Amino acid sequence: MTMDNRPVLFLDSGIGGLPYCYHFHQGNPKEALVYLADREYFPYGSKERPELIRRLTGLLNRLRGSYDPKLVVLACNTASVSALQALRKSFPDLPLVGTVPAVKPAVLASKKRHIGVLGTSRTINDPYIAELTAKFGSDCALTTIAAPDLVEFVEHRYAVSDAQERHLAVLPYIEQFRCAGADAIVLGCTHFLFLQDTFKDAAGDLSIHDSLEGVSHRAAALLDQRDLCSGAVFPDRENILLVTGNSFPEPVWQERARAFGLSLCSEQNY
Repeated sequence: MTMDNRPVLFLDSGIGGLPYCYHFHQGNPKEALVYLADREYFPYGSKERPELIRRLTGLLNRLRGSYDPKLVVLACNTASVSALQALRKSFPDLPLVGTVPAVKPAVLASKKRHIGVLGTSRTINDPYIAELTAKFGSDCALTTIAAPDLVEFVEHRYAVSDAQERHLAVLPYIEQFRCAGADAIVLGCTHFLFLQDTFKDAAGDLSIHDSLEGVSHRAAALLDQRDLCSGAVFPDRENILLVTGNSFPEPVWQERARAFGLSLCSEQNY
């Protein structure tokens, strides 16, 4: 078996993908990580598909030149739904893992045969969500809700908010899904994983679903299948957080990144 100590790259419009990066790191501590928060282009959810494809293609070209990642995780549902197929065509030699909304487990869990998907406008308006629901549950109704304000809340308020503020931010969406008749809710934006416990506490008898476990498992499986696993006992480089543009995270988020095992890189011209 050969060993490959190049980093695994996680990419999101902001800090929403950090839970995915951290979850992967917990199961694969030997792997070096690079996390890119594309804050210059935040939020992705309001962008059109061609615009996102151009942006992500350009970012991956630059990042490959600077860091030569061996695998890329699009730690963003919007980017995955909108651009994953196009990126696979543009980078056929680069393993790419998307974060697809966890529709299948929600369909399987729904007793009322009615699920809800909470995401960005770009994600929920994409035909892919309805197609995925029909694929796994042709008898299952679908309610989708866009929550751009919740993405903003996580990016800019979460780290300094208390439990009550988070509960008040989440509760209206739970009630909308309950009134619509859905009993299984998909967190269809990686930013919402920061509020996972809040959603579960507020949901009562509604079940909450995300793709955290599936994405980590898929990334690790691809590394193994393609003989790309690292042989280092510890990564021979720091796990780093990059931020596009001049919008570095607030100090509280820099501390949060360090808690996730990432060091903020001061070099922006990657």
